[in-house]
Amino acid sequence: MPTSTISNGVMLNAYPDSIGEKWSDTISMLQRTEFKDVFSLFYVLPTFFNSDLDRGFSIIDYNLNKDLIAEEDLKALNKLNIKLKFDIVLNHLSVASPQFKDLLKHGDQSKYKDFFINWNTFWQDHGDLNEEEIVIPKKQYLDKLFMRKAGLPILKVPFPDGSEQPYWNTFYQEIKYHPISIEDLKNVKQLSSNQAKLICDKVNQAIQDRQDISTIDFGTENHLKTEIIDVVNKKRTYLGQMDVNAKSPLVWDFYEDTLSKVKSFGGQILRLDAFAYLHKQVGQSNFFNKPGTWQYLERIKQIAQKNNLMLLPEIHAEYGLGLHEEVANKGYFIYDFFLPGLVIHTLETANNKAILKWANEIITKGYKTVNMLGCHDGIPVLDLKGKEVNGSYNKGLLEDEEIETIMNTIIERGGRVKNLYGPSGKKISYYQVNATFFSALGEDEQKMLLARAIQLFMPGIPQIWYLDIFEGKNNYEAADKAGSGGHKEINRTTLSLNDINKGLKKQSVLNQLEIIKLRNTSKAFQGEVSFNNTSKNIIDVKWENEGSSVHLNANLKTFSFNITCKENNETKVLTY
Repeated sequence: MPTSTISNGVMLNAYPDSIGEKWSDTISMLQRTEFKDVFSLFYVLPTFFNSDLDRGFSIIDYNLNKDLIAEEDLKALNKLNIKLKFDIVLNHLSVASPQFKDLLKHGDQSKYKDFFINWNTFWQDHGDLNEEEIVIPKKQYLDKLFMRKAGLPILKVPFPDGSEQPYWNTFYQEIKYHPISIEDLKNVKQLSSNQAKLICDKVNQAIQDRQDISTIDFGTENHLKTEIIDVVNKKRTYLGQMDVNAKSPLVWDFYEDTLSKVKSFGGQILRLDAFAYLHKQVGQSNFFNKPGTWQYLERIKQIAQKNNLMLLPEIHAEYGLGLHEEVANKGYFIYDFFLPGLVIHTLETANNKAILKWANEIITKGYKTVNMLGCHDGIPVLDLKGKEVNGSYNKGLLEDEEIETIMNTIIERGGRVKNLYGPSGKKISYYQVNATFFSALGEDEQKMLLARAIQLFMPGIPQIWYLDIFEGKNNYEAADKAGSGGHKEINRTTLSLNDINKGLKKQSVLNQLEIIKLRNTSKAFQGEVSFNNTSKNIIDVKWENEGSSVHLNANLKTFSFNITCKENNETKVLTY
């Protein structure tokens, strides 16, 4: 197989409070001897900043979250020579952001009126107003929309004039209704105190039962229903990730300020979260619209270059669509979202064919990748699929039946499923499976260790989820407690310092750290890689550079493997 040159360095991935209570606890862990020279990079997730929903991806502002982060933490990490990777969430901001709060306060008079996207304004000439005063796009437009949740991607918010305006909300929202009292109904005329009490009882019971408020039957007071619901709505609170309008110059001023700010915190790499949803146009899917998305990416790239930031666009799409290749051909690093599913398939079938095909493509086409096994999100499966493009079908990295087998295996081992939806709310595709990688592998320590070795020997920058190092298991209690949108919490367990101490006494954990350190420090990994296509049951990979080499030979049937290291005329064999 062909060879490729790749840089060195391993990246830790965690929230600021994934270990202990604050980021300083994670840094204390990294200062331990067991972690010396194990990581060169740290992808710290966006609760590093001020946020309020979707575990950090609903940004209020890009200032330090002082509940979790201190200036001293940045200095301590720099002393460890660990560089930072941050997120910028290009597509949206929180309803609690200064920009959206100004819009809610001043309405059409707000400086930020065009900073966000009024759904009705966007679609006003391309649809019809329904009874709820929401424009429903014409069928030829609606059918093209790529949806991340059931129903229209909107959140209705109150304006100063008393109206409710629908704003574009692609991702999460959380609306909470609060109990009302007789005092709240005092301005509703014609109500006796007894009637007001009965109405309060009905409303508060409906809130407790999570019933749609509009469906309440108020009996003889139904003629006052509009006024009553208005009272209820005024007491509700909500969170939401509100899509920004990239046609607004103020949005680009905001990006300029944000990239400068993250650079000042020590950022080296900037992950562009949800960038493919940023460009919006009538008649498009509004997921990776072309050429608009490329034009926006180029503008972001120019800002990044001024701040010496490397960009990593985050995109989930079917392999057969070829978007990964398009992004790579533009010179960007890409996420290797294919690897997690491929590793599971490889280990479960004892067959190297699919993973060698992907490795061959990375090397032949010169992709610059960041790869992972587990992460803060789920295990991707949609990404492995084929796709029909322009009337012809482009094959995936795996057949649909093989992908279904991966899904079923992870689900049988306790995983939860995330799906995608069409405009009608009907499920159109699965998206990812949420599970810890250790649980996805049947909680087999040897499988986990081999999975890690395969990842570390693949081309690309290895990104490592903190929980996988310590063989974290599915957290069903956290997923259930978080409600209908809580599937991701299954793989976000906070580890106490006691958990870390216990984990570092396990040989399987220490073995992982040993291999990660090798990947992070051996100059062989800065050279050329070759995959030897031998038996389908064997993974045989070798890296070489200036007389140094590391060679992985793994048996996919037994999960046993060895790594032969040659450095400074000395040979060492690690057997697992």
